[in-house]
Amino acid sequence: MPSIFTQAVHAGERQPAPSETPVATPIYHSVSYMQPSAAAMDAVFAGEQDGYVYRRHDNPTVRAFEQAMATLEGGEAAFATASGMAAVHAALLAAGVRAGSTVVAAQDCYGVTYSLLNTLLAEQGVTTRFVDATDLGLVQATLAERRPAALLVEIISNPLLKLANIAALAELAHAAGAALIVDSTFATPYLCQPLALGADYVVHSVSKYIGGHGDVLAGVVVTSRENRLRLFTVERLLGAVLAPEVAWLALRGLKTLPLRMERHCANALAVAAWLETHPAVARVHYPGLTSHLQHGLARTLLGQRGYGGMVAFELRQGTQDAAFRFMDALKLILPVTTLGDVSSLVLHPVMTSHRALPPAERLRLGITDGLLRLSIGIEDLADITADLDQALAALTEP
Repeated sequence: MPSIFTQAVHAGERQPAPSETPVATPIYHSVSYMQPSAAAMDAVFAGEQDGYVYRRHDNPTVRAFEQAMATLEGGEAAFATASGMAAVHAALLAAGVRAGSTVVAAQDCYGVTYSLLNTLLAEQGVTTRFVDATDLGLVQATLAERRPAALLVEIISNPLLKLANIAALAELAHAAGAALIVDSTFATPYLCQPLALGADYVVHSVSKYIGGHGDVLAGVVVTSRENRLRLFTVERLLGAVLAPEVAWLALRGLKTLPLRMERHCANALAVAAWLETHPAVARVHYPGLTSHLQHGLARTLLGQRGYGGMVAFELRQGTQDAAFRFMDALKLILPVTTLGDVSSLVLHPVMTSHRALPPAERLRLGITDGLLRLSIGIEDLADITADLDQALAALTEP
């Protein structure tokens, strides 16, 4: 009989999987996996046989989440990452962005995406040309001039909620030999499936609507099987892979995504319409309003399910002081640097998401000191508007 030292190490481990199928996907914590033979392990490493050998390569819990995301997005495969920014970075590298190559990107993309392109990748020899993605003529001319490896856009931009015409942009990108990468975090597969419109890579910050409860930090790229192999090669080396515990939470959150998005969209449309009539508000940005310059495209692009849960608005007192006083006066809506939770949230882009942009660049893009971004939650609509109303009223108090 083995010694107690040996028994303590091995007793109870490596039990055969139950013949019954679990209803909920288990969390597989193991870092490494055995195969029935050395030859089988070699085949898995070579990609000739499906299986698991090491968690940085693959994990059953993570794979379950990836398969679910691929199904909802109408894609062939997906690759999950440790954060949304890791997903953006991986998609760019998988698309062929290297030293000496060029990226064409939407000028009003997420501030950290802007910084990734304008600092880290720039230091590594990548040139980025930022353009107004709503100007298809300008995009076409820039693509023809630069012949980039990738065109990167957000289907609904952060924070001004401009829309990208994905089908038209895909046609332009492919004509120039570029891959189209679409950040669809704000839309989710509930509102749009960019792959069906010609996108090559669809990126999500899973931390937002997919997870939905403020307890997940993750990202995912949905694409073709061939492109997933490229992503696997990149992330196997970088190591920004998703932990199984987080994948399990993301998969659980995904199950209620349609239900939550239905409520997010309905509440957001009502809040946007309410804000548009408020005397303390100068302007409201929301694709579901007829006043939005791209409302017609929104109807076509997002379909009949809604226009998203994000609302941006500008205070008539367009100062940072007014924005801070408004945020401090809120009682229900939480001032935090994220979005897509069941709770309603508020963010000041100048202070947070777009802090890294030079002030002159922010103003050029329309991101003013008085701009606020709301992530409308699933609470009762009357409670949300009551909190907004009392916070706006606080701006006129002595």
